[in-house]
Amino acid sequence: MSDRCQPIVNTTTDRPPADAVISIHDLCVSFPGCDALRGVDLQVGSGMVFALLGENGAGKTTLIRCLTGFQQPSSGNCTVLGLDPARDSLAIRRRVGYVSDAPALYDWMRVGEIGWFAAGFYELGFLERYRDLVGHYQVPEARKIKHLSKGQRAKVALALALAHDPELLILDEPTSGLDPLVRREFLESMLDRVATGRAVLLSSHQISEVERVADSVAILHQGRFRISGNLQELRADTQEVLVSQDDPLAALPPLPPPAVVLSYQGEGRQRRFIVRGLDQAGAQSLRSQPGVTEVKTRNANLEELFAACVRGTGQNLHHLSSPLPSSSSRVQPQSGSKRS
Repeated sequence: MSDRCQPIVNTTTDRPPADAVISIHDLCVSFPGCDALRGVDLQVGSGMVFALLGENGAGKTTLIRCLTGFQQPSSGNCTVLGLDPARDSLAIRRRVGYVSDAPALYDWMRVGEIGWFAAGFYELGFLERYRDLVGHYQVPEARKIKHLSKGQRAKVALALALAHDPELLILDEPTSGLDPLVRREFLESMLDRVATGRAVLLSSHQISEVERVADSVAILHQGRFRISGNLQELRADTQEVLVSQDDPLAALPPLPPPAVVLSYQGEGRQRRFIVRGLDQAGAQSLRSQPGVTEVKTRNANLEELFAACVRGTGQNLHHLSSPLPSSSSRVQPQSGSKRS
């Protein structure tokens, strides 16, 4: 495998589940002048919400296109429900539901007509379930698609994606631009799927929503996974560390393993780190350093972890002897609770 496809850090803590719904190994996708995916590895099991986080252009949509058979990888392989998207894309689409941030619907059709049209591609029962869903979402069947609001269009797309009872639901920024009530219905639909043993792959920028519903997360940056694992374990294992020193130019030694610095910033006598794997011995080692007057630690939230992964300046502490002049990598905290 070429250097460009080497992952930066292998931080996946979960073992591959025996009932993997999605399995990805060393997946690379290259376009002229751009490497969209660089050696991606991932396992997603059934009965879980797996959240895919990343900035625009990180490679999230490219990864989803590979999983649904719309994009051929340059190297590596992936399977969905045990099938190869390159060979079995139609079979996969019959068993997978998909909702994008801008669903493509026939504007000239009515809400009921588009369900009748889609039912021709699936087994018996699709239309009945579709009508139950649009009724639950309170979207009038007689109204034309072109007259629907953005939220109503999103509800129709979700009803179409769920009416065949898919084994895997893929949501690509589904709540972008929607009001809080519609977003809540999307979140509830994810939890309903998981309760029946189905899997959900959620690509989103809404970090507070991800914290509420996700079981596991992966942070994609420049085509590589920076972090991947169980959300609760990641939050428990990631800390913000504030170090106060009496000399602003004093150097700190590197933290002992297994600690990994994800981001660093310094101003005056203050040093701030986002660190994974800092144990009590590592924290005590910091406190015992000459010139260190105080060390404070707390668990980081998902937004701080995300910012550290995509904008952080994780470095060896030998190089962190003075404050960094730029504040571009600072993390603005935001509280969030899982499934509250």
